[in-house]
Amino acid sequence: MAEKTVVIATNNEHKLEEISRMLAPVTGWHFVSLGSCGDFPEPVEDADNFEGNARIKALAACKNTGLAALADDSGLEVDALDGAPGVFSSRFAGEDASDADNNAKLLKLLVDVPEEQRTARFVCTLVFVDTDGSELVAHGTCEGKIGYEERGMNGFGYDPLFVSDDCDGLTTAEVAPEKKDAISHRGEALRQFIREFEKRA
Repeated sequence: MAEKTVVIATNNEHKLEEISRMLAPVTGWHFVSLGSCGDFPEPVEDADNFEGNARIKALAACKNTGLAALADDSGLEVDALDGAPGVFSSRFAGEDASDADNNAKLLKLLVDVPEEQRTARFVCTLVFVDTDGSELVAHGTCEGKIGYEERGMNGFGYDPLFVSDDCDGLTTAEVAPEKKDAISHRGEALRQFIREFEKRA
């Protein structure tokens, strides 16, 4: 049987590595990034939830490449900010915001918020669209709190600020990749994806 090639609808190398590391051994699929398949217009992510945006990205990647596609939409929900930044996590400080810009804005908004009210969670939804139009959807969350300063070099996005309930006071940028896989929102979504995949196999 020929190896199945699946395009991951992202140009984020961190996400590509994290997803392929967990899924390739189980699925036997070969994963490629969207950028390696060509230069395609960015789809408009105008859904009001993570699943909707992940589906928009997966369908666009499948249509543009002719390959099965897997898209992730994920973000941070902060209770003191009524769930913000949510679906706007990657552009919290503006359309071209860097991780540092987003983190700086988050810290500024929470400057007077006490520790017990800094609860938050990472949320991830994965949507896989096959070339026959079938779908597989998986979700994951990771509960924690927002710290007071950036710590750690192993993560990206809000990882240097996010102190998971399962990390003994460390941020998700301070733990090893295998530990992060075990507790992260994307790790949980990928494990759910694997369970659903195995049911269909």
